[in-house]
Amino acid sequence: MNSMRNGRRWRVERHDEGGDNASEEVVTVPYILGLTGNIASGKTTVALFLLELGVSTYIDADTVVHELYLPGQALPTALAQTFGPGVLDSAGGVDRRALGAIVFNDPQRLRQLESIVHPFVREALLSRIRALGPDEIGVLDAIKLVESGYAPFCHGLWVVTCPQAIQLQRLITQRGLSEEDARARLAAQPPIEAKLPLATAVIHNDGSLENLRQQVTEAWRRFKASIEEQEP
Repeated sequence: MNSMRNGRRWRVERHDEGGDNASEEVVTVPYILGLTGNIASGKTTVALFLLELGVSTYIDADTVVHELYLPGQALPTALAQTFGPGVLDSAGGVDRRALGAIVFNDPQRLRQLESIVHPFVREALLSRIRALGPDEIGVLDAIKLVESGYAPFCHGLWVVTCPQAIQLQRLITQRGLSEEDARARLAAQPPIEAKLPLATAVIHNDGSLENLRQQVTEAWRRFKASIEEQEP
């Protein structure tokens, strides 16, 4: 199946099982707002504000990864084959701390991890997008939303920025990481500056919660206006 997007209308080419005959149809897809930013930047808080403002569904790539790491899923087995049985917990799921200790100080091993994980995550995310109704608005939250090729599915792209000192403090106090581990996680993040020219909105999470809410509300108003302009 091939597709070409034009706003909400995707022109989809479908082939029969033999691949000889093709038919074309136009389908309506939901609006997707892409949300990205590095670890501990406050994307989840932004998403919660968006849910209050009327977003139908929040799709969090990190939550999807957590689910794929659970016992009984195919991903833990694939990771154990590459990184060894020490990355599994006693129940057979992925031990994220053990895996992190291997990859976050080794860029080559991190790329190896991503090459294994991303196909599983991509299929799970697309499944959630396909489950949305045509009149719904969903938020897709992913640190590597741009790098993983999800941007073409989005009708807007918001980038959340945050001073690194605040990110470091959150990782230590809220996630229980040592300072060394927290700094390694931050160092492994993709550069945020490269995403800014692609953004339809930049949310600066460097002030009060009320200031953040005001930025989100105003950016949401602009996003809603932009998609209403696309309606026939």
